[in-house]
Amino acid sequence: MSRGRLRVYLGAAPGVGKTYAMLSEARRACERDKDVVVGLVETHGRARTAGLLDGMEVIPRKRLVYRGATFTELDVDAVIARAPRIALIDELAHTNVPGSRNAKRWQDIDEILDAGIDVISTVNVQHLESVNDVVEQITGIPQRETVPDEVVRRADQVEVVDMAPEALRRRLAHGNVYAPEKVDAALSNYFRVGNLTALRELALLWVAGKVDEQLDRYRADHGIQGTWEARERVVVALTGGPEGDTLVRRAARIAARSKGADLLAVHVTHADGLSGGDPANLAHQRALVESMGGTYHQVVGDDIPRALLDFARGVNATQLVLGASRRGRFAQIFSRGVGVETTALSGSIDVHMITHEEAKRGRRRSQHSRAALTRKRRSIGWAMALLGMPALTAGLIPFRDDLSLPSEILFFLLMTVGVALVGGMWPAITAAVGGSLLLNWFFTPPVGTLTISDPENLFALIVFVVVAAAVSTIVDIAARRTREAASAGADAEVLSTLAGHVLRGEAAVPSLLARMRETFGLTSVTLLERIGPPGPDDQSQPESWRILATAGGAPCTCPGKADTDVIVDDDLVLAACGRLVDAEDRRVLEAFAAEAAVALRQERLREEASRAKPLAEADAMRTALLAAVSHDLRTPLASAKAAVESLRSTEITWSEEDRAELLATADESLARLDRLVANLLDMSRLQAGVLGVSLEPVALEDVVPRAIDDLGPLRERVEGDISVELPEIVGDPALLERVLVNLMTNAVRYSPAGEKVLITASWYGDQVEIRVIDRGPGIPPADHERIFLPFQRRGDRDNHSGVGLGLALSRGLAEAMGGTLVPEETPGGGLTMILSMPISSRAAVR
Repeated sequence: MSRGRLRVYLGAAPGVGKTYAMLSEARRACERDKDVVVGLVETHGRARTAGLLDGMEVIPRKRLVYRGATFTELDVDAVIARAPRIALIDELAHTNVPGSRNAKRWQDIDEILDAGIDVISTVNVQHLESVNDVVEQITGIPQRETVPDEVVRRADQVEVVDMAPEALRRRLAHGNVYAPEKVDAALSNYFRVGNLTALRELALLWVAGKVDEQLDRYRADHGIQGTWEARERVVVALTGGPEGDTLVRRAARIAARSKGADLLAVHVTHADGLSGGDPANLAHQRALVESMGGTYHQVVGDDIPRALLDFARGVNATQLVLGASRRGRFAQIFSRGVGVETTALSGSIDVHMITHEEAKRGRRRSQHSRAALTRKRRSIGWAMALLGMPALTAGLIPFRDDLSLPSEILFFLLMTVGVALVGGMWPAITAAVGGSLLLNWFFTPPVGTLTISDPENLFALIVFVVVAAAVSTIVDIAARRTREAASAGADAEVLSTLAGHVLRGEAAVPSLLARMRETFGLTSVTLLERIGPPGPDDQSQPESWRILATAGGAPCTCPGKADTDVIVDDDLVLAACGRLVDAEDRRVLEAFAAEAAVALRQERLREEASRAKPLAEADAMRTALLAAVSHDLRTPLASAKAAVESLRSTEITWSEEDRAELLATADESLARLDRLVANLLDMSRLQAGVLGVSLEPVALEDVVPRAIDDLGPLRERVEGDISVELPEIVGDPALLERVLVNLMTNAVRYSPAGEKVLITASWYGDQVEIRVIDRGPGIPPADHERIFLPFQRRGDRDNHSGVGLGLALSRGLAEAMGGTLVPEETPGGGLTMILSMPISSRAAVR
């Protein structure tokens, strides 16, 4: 089955006539004898739009109850079952009510397209993901319902429903769009001329890119060598900062206007792996890029401008999008920055510098940059700088006449290096500056003044300060790198533990939360889910959240009461109590939170699968039943009908023998039909778990003869050998008789002509074993369990052997009465069915 075609009417704003155009096209299709149905159309109370629905077939909507209110949504199954040629489905970007099969309406439409049904839909430009932020800047109104651009781009046809801003405002003023009481507010806010003009331009530019794609596809399909020498590729550089969303959307718009250009996002990490962007921001930005049809890449390089350009040239990019520098003006004096360096080296690649809200705010220093050394070590370093230098000076003064100035400088340099090793850069620089002053005053001629008479001594002091500062900086950097490496190692160890936790199958949410609480030393960790849509103050309202899982002490009931909270998505929040998690630890905490969300989704999928499995099994059984019973129902019905019609015929005079034979045929056929229907009903009850079982003491010498009599004409081929000395068993007399009839009928069917089926019973411990023995072809041991499958004959070519319910039903009835049914080979050839039933308590007492 080929996939259906999607046609989308795109508008710049509400009220331009998208739904009206869709319905008008549908009416034209109806006039051409096309099978068209209305899956879902929103008229919004517009009389002219509603009038176009008259006479059209409308699929009833599905009703859903959410938080006590009833909502209606598109009934996907009903549309697919109706199987029209064309389905009209309004509002492509609509978000479905929670509890629906799909989160978004465009996903519903995908299923309908997969069923081979053409779909006509509508969407406004403000709902396209790539221009969502621009529309908010223009109108001041955020749009929460969005659709990935790629969904609309892969539509087979996109048609703009265009209208001049003035004409749309006239429609609005005449009451053709909104109710009269809403017109004034709309005209003065969203529907201003400037807003509508900007939205119209966005819509036209977006469709222009779509037209270019179609033209390129046409040239490729027809082998036309175009004038374009290479395909446009736009690369956006991401740092992991908060400005990434703005850059991605801007790059997507540039790509959309460049004849179907490819969009690629790249993040450059340092070769040492110790620093990089915020993983949470990068994960979100990666999802945003992919939702717009782009791809995400990560490269390693210490020289960021060269790494970016190497990547861009490697993918034949023509444009590179960078964010404006977050470094302040003072920092830019010492380094031009990535943007300027990249622009200078870009060559033929166009570089776009995009401003954003974070520009020139400066980079936020990480927590471990501020704390490269412990507070204790820094305190000792300052003490050595402020007290050690004077103490060293006092110790060297008595030897001033015996030591040269270079020797004294070496002692001070040794002290400065010691301060750098213990306290880091700033105490060491302080020691270097103070040491140079002390050397100048106490040891450099003329002593007792800050004047230096010998230029060589001045040069020696300058070298001392430079060397001391350089050593101090190197020691501080080494200490910081050591601290970062230790932190990265600890993070890697925790993440490795988390990965092993998942690989071992311990990904249950409570287990993950318990591991998280132990790792970070928290008192409690709680996974919260929002109830209903987001509210302005719901962060501190426990009634707006439900606890999905918790570990530790008293659970946190809302994010506002947590010491640390991690937002997993719009509806899930991880709330941690006990302490405020450090910034460097938060990354690992976010990894735990993401894994907890995945585990939660997996648990819910397993629950849904477990609920769906019985339904699927029941559906499979019903399908097998319809396929299997056709012959078994028709044969006895046909035989009985033929016998009765022959008896009713007035054209033939039947003898008494013929009449008796016809009556016997009808009786046998109807009895066979009765057994088949009874088996089907009992099998259905067993599958549904509603079969009534009444257990009581039963004597086999009473049940077995009745079962043999129920065989009708087949009774002559069964021989019973039941001792009256056997104890009573526990069972349902009617069901036990049914089991024996099924077993004996099956044995007779496969026994050779002239061979009788033997039924015997014996007592072993607390069980009585009833054996039904035949001398037929038998069954290989490997197939012993297969014969108990319902409808196991449905794939056989022989449709005359029965529906294959007898043994399956017999085992089910036996187990319902507390017994067992197993097959065994008959010595000398054949099959023996062993029915084991428990003896009654009063028989055991005897």
